[in-house]
Amino acid sequence: MYILGISCYYHDAAAALLKDGVLVAASEEERFTRKKHDYDFPRNAIKFCLETAGITGQDLDHVVFFEKPFRKLDRILATVLQTYPQSWKVFRESMISWILDKLWVASTLEAELGIKKDKVLFSEHHLSHAASAYLCSPFDESAILTVDGVGEWVTGTYGVGKGNDIKLHKQIEFPHSIGLLYSAFTAFLGFEVNEGEYKVMGMAPYGVPRYVDKVWKLVTQNRDGSFSLDMDYFSFHHSTEKTFNNKFVQLFGEPRPTKLNFFTEGTGFPPYFGDKPSNYKELCKLNQHYADIAASIQRVTEELLIGMANAVHRETGMKRLCIAGGVALNSVANTRILNETPFEELYVQPAAGDGGGALGAALWAYNTLLGKPRNFRMDHAYWGQAYCNGEVSSFVKDNNIRHQHFDHEDQLLDQVVQRLQSGKVIGWFQGRFEWGPRALGNRSIIADPTNPAMKDIVNTKIKFREPYRPFAPSVVAECAEAYFDLPDAVHHYPARYMLYVVPVKESKKQVLPAITHVDGTGRLQTVFEEQSPRYYNLIKRFGQATGTPIVLNTSFNLRGEPIVSTPANAFSTFSRSEMDSLVLENYIIDKSSLV
Repeated sequence: MYILGISCYYHDAAAALLKDGVLVAASEEERFTRKKHDYDFPRNAIKFCLETAGITGQDLDHVVFFEKPFRKLDRILATVLQTYPQSWKVFRESMISWILDKLWVASTLEAELGIKKDKVLFSEHHLSHAASAYLCSPFDESAILTVDGVGEWVTGTYGVGKGNDIKLHKQIEFPHSIGLLYSAFTAFLGFEVNEGEYKVMGMAPYGVPRYVDKVWKLVTQNRDGSFSLDMDYFSFHHSTEKTFNNKFVQLFGEPRPTKLNFFTEGTGFPPYFGDKPSNYKELCKLNQHYADIAASIQRVTEELLIGMANAVHRETGMKRLCIAGGVALNSVANTRILNETPFEELYVQPAAGDGGGALGAALWAYNTLLGKPRNFRMDHAYWGQAYCNGEVSSFVKDNNIRHQHFDHEDQLLDQVVQRLQSGKVIGWFQGRFEWGPRALGNRSIIADPTNPAMKDIVNTKIKFREPYRPFAPSVVAECAEAYFDLPDAVHHYPARYMLYVVPVKESKKQVLPAITHVDGTGRLQTVFEEQSPRYYNLIKRFGQATGTPIVLNTSFNLRGEPIVSTPANAFSTFSRSEMDSLVLENYIIDKSSLV
């Protein structure tokens, strides 16, 4: 039985295909179109999934959309009517997109895939989120918490999963939303909504949460874990252009200009920003104010989530918790939930946001709606497209690219380790690309984490991004506890996907300067030989050469672009940056050889 799950028309469009309940392939549409957070119908992702399984659309038993479009339209119309005439632009733009595309999902699928409409099913947005975490978790039963911006009406739920059944017991509805609260601050701090939230999380450690009391003026948390926003401060419910209003500005000051480079005394002034401005100290002080605001909204978000998790535990008494929705990508909050609530184990799947809804919709249909037993556990994120050595060979030869080819993996890894030790920054491309927003060793940029200069080198020469952004450590799983404060690290699934931020051990901070953030933490990735043998062997071999079985890992992309997927994408990114070497499967290309 083949079931295809689809999410689209908001952000992070994606497709995921199950065969007899087991995931075959999954991808966000952005990896093919190269449009970051592409929200259009995921035509290319669907094509990839079907080709991976060797089937056509007519072979599908069901196609499942991740939410109910008419219920979502109901929320938009109700909100528009309540806030008219302020909301007239929302009404105009919504009607154009809904009438053209969003209401006719079944017809679109019929035309695109050649299937009958009676094969098309519709899940609910937060049910898809819940299923995307619980039904592929290692747990036979668990509590479930979903938190995001908004689905149809719902912005957060809690429930219980037992066997192949999911029951969602309570929900919080629009406009009260942790995701939209955080996004309002994302916009205030000069970043793009649905893109820059992780920048706020990275900025927060450079600040002091001195404005927590002010943030609590915007949101009230109740004893049962629920919360409500004071809508007098927001405009996201009636505006297409702004998420916050003048009352918000009166409370926090003027928004950070989008073109203002972020730097403080703590970050320093990176050379790629150009000449240091004459009013450097004044700008440092201004940016420190914004960092303090970032620290404050991050702290309040963590407290809201901890309150919700504690309430879920009181209601369920369970020891395990599955978390989904875009807010589940807040790795700092996840760690605090693990450490500060009674839950003993967490599971967060790597595509926790709307893209993951495609997987959840398919799993819900197979396991819960059709009642089929669970037979899939997601223990890695490598579900995208692979490119074999033959395809790489054709690419480098057709484009007359100088390269070295290695028949044996040991020889290749030795060469990579030598380059890492000599301070080289390497584009690392192998296997199937990752599912979700994190690069986990198949489409990564890697470097030596023990080199104090490497953070600035990678930021300056490769990523062209804000200097406060941290890099992740990839560590062989069995060595994680020697370097990071995460007891029993090998049993924590979120650590496989960079979904925990944990303290670097005090004795190791000087050993790992390039991945230790300003607050002494690292967003680690535990790497297992059985799931990622080549990446594991590379890190282990680097450890044998240096005494440190860890590499610095960041996503293989330039600022503002999706992570690379094809050899051509990888080479283009390599060529437009100052990376020193590129590994494409068994091929190494050195920048020096191209001059």
